[in-house]
Amino acid sequence: QVQPVESGGGLAQAGGSLRLSCAASGSILSINVMSWYRQAPGKQRELVATITSGGRTTYVDSVKGRFTISRDNAKNTMYLQMNDLKPEDTAVYYCGILQSGVNYLGQGTQVTVSS
Repeated sequence: QVQPVESGGGLAQAGGSLRLSCAASGSILSINVMSWYRQAPGKQRELVATITSGGRTTYVDSVKGRFTISRDNAKNTMYLQMNDLKPEDTAVYYCGILQSGVNYLGQGTQVTVSS
């Protein structure tokens, strides 16, 4: 199984940017669906963005136009470029890799946006 490890979280001011990375322990070439999730305190985990092996992307409405999901199969890594950050983007962000019907999540990385 491929294990994801997130990095790149931290503290940003409103209007700022952060780039999250998700490094997989193995090849992601055969992985069709990779996703970013987030969970804010007291809220349920939310699907933020998804990318397929063919490069098709989907986003939750609240991040459209601000976040960009991408993947580099050669580096076994997925990214989430987050621009124009808002305080409501504050959450723990998780990378998800769907393999053989199982969605493997990483340990998460904290993103905090101050106003």
